Amino acid sequence: MPDSDDQITIRTIQRMADVSAADWDACAGADNPFVGHAFLSALEESGSADAEAGWLPQHLIVRDAAGGIVGCAPLYVKSHSYGEYVFDHGWADAWERAGGEYYPKLLCGVPFSPVPGPRLLVRPGPDAARIERALGAAMVEVGRQIGVSSVHINFLPEDQWRRLGEMGLLQRTGQQFHWENRGYESFDGFLESLNSRKRKAIRKERREVVDAGVTVRALSGGEIEKRHWDAFWHFYRNTSDRKWGQAYLTRDFFTRISETMADKVVLVVAEAGNQIVAGALNLRGTDTLYGRNWGCSAHYPFLHFEACYYQAIDYAIRHGLKRVEAGAQGQHKIQRGYLPVPTYSAHWIEDARFRRAVADFLERERAAVAAGIEELTEFSPFRREDGSAG
Repeated sequence: MPDSDDQITIRTIQRMADVSAADWDACAGADNPFVGHAFLSALEESGSADAEAGWLPQHLIVRDAAGGIVGCAPLYVKSHSYGEYVFDHGWADAWERAGGEYYPKLLCGVPFSPVPGPRLLVRPGPDAARIERALGAAMVEVGRQIGVSSVHINFLPEDQWRRLGEMGLLQRTGQQFHWENRGYESFDGFLESLNSRKRKAIRKERREVVDAGVTVRALSGGEIEKRHWDAFWHFYRNTSDRKWGQAYLTRDFFTRISETMADKVVLVVAEAGNQIVAGALNLRGTDTLYGRNWGCSAHYPFLHFEACYYQAIDYAIRHGLKRVEAGAQGQHKIQRGYLPVPTYSAHWIEDARFRRAVADFLERERAAVAAGIEELTEFSPFRREDGSAG
C-alpha cells in the first residue's frame, strides 16, 4: 500500500515470520501476551489461524524514515465471522439479504481470543500518536484497496476506541466479567470482602471439590509436562466439538506456546487419584491473568468454578496481579467476585446506507449495554462501604 506520508511507510506482510519477534514485540509491549509475536506466530504456524482456516494474514508494519519498525497491527482477511466473539452475523445476514456481499472483510484482532488489549501497536516515542492514527487510517485504506465490505477492530482498550471514533469509525460496546484485586493478602482476605451468604457459598463449593477427592493445582513453565498438555487437548477438543462442532486450535498450537511462552502459561489441572480429570488454560500478562479454555472428562460438582474462577483468583493474589479476566457470558460469575465491565470495538463500513443502519443500531446497543452493566452491578457480592451486604 502507499506511504502514509514522507516520513513513514506502511506495508502488509502475509505471515508473522516476515517480521522479527524483537521488532514486533518492541511495538506490542510485554503487558498482554495475546498480541505478542510468540502467540500470533503459534496460531499461524500451527494451522489454527491461516488462510485455509479463513484467516488470511495481512498484518500492518510501519517503518520510519530510517527503516526501523515503529508500529504494527495483527490484521486478517476473513471469509467468515467465527472465532471473533464480537458478533456481526446479523449484519452479514442483513447486508446479503439486501443484495450485498459481506465477506470477505478485514479484522484487526487476536484469533479465538476475546481478550481486551492494544490492537494498534506502536513503539513508545514522540511520534506514537501519529503512528497510531496512521495505522487506523491504513486499515481503512487496505479495506478499500482489496474491496472488502468492512473493517473491524475488536477488543480495543477504551483510549484507542475513542481515538478511532474521532477518526470516524463506528463504536460498539460489549460486556465481560473481570475480577479486581483490591489489595488482598490471601484468598480468605478476598472472601472477607464478600457478604456472608456469598462467602459461605464459596467455601462450601470449594470444600465439596476437596471432599470429592479432587486435587487442583496451578502449574506454569517447566511444571507443565507433556501428559498435562495431552490431557488438556482431549478436554479442549471435547468441549469444542460440543460447542462449535470442531476445535479451532490444533494440538500443535499448545505444543508451540509451551515451547515459546511457557513462562506466561498458567495451566490449572484437577486430578482424582492418578488421573487428570479437568483443566483450565490461562495466560499471564504483566498485571493480569487471562482465563481462556476449560474442559473435563468427568463431572464433579463445582469443579468448573474451582478450576476456572477460584484458582485464578488465588493465583492472582499470590503473584500480586491486579485482575483476572474471565471473558464473556455467565452471570454466575458475579456471585464469585467477577463484575461486569464494558468492552470496545470499532468498525468501518464501506457502503454509506449500510453504515447509517449499523450506526443507528450501535447507538441503541451501547445504551442497552450500559444499562445492563449498571443493572448487573447491583448484584455484586461485595459488602458495601457501610458494611451492609451488596
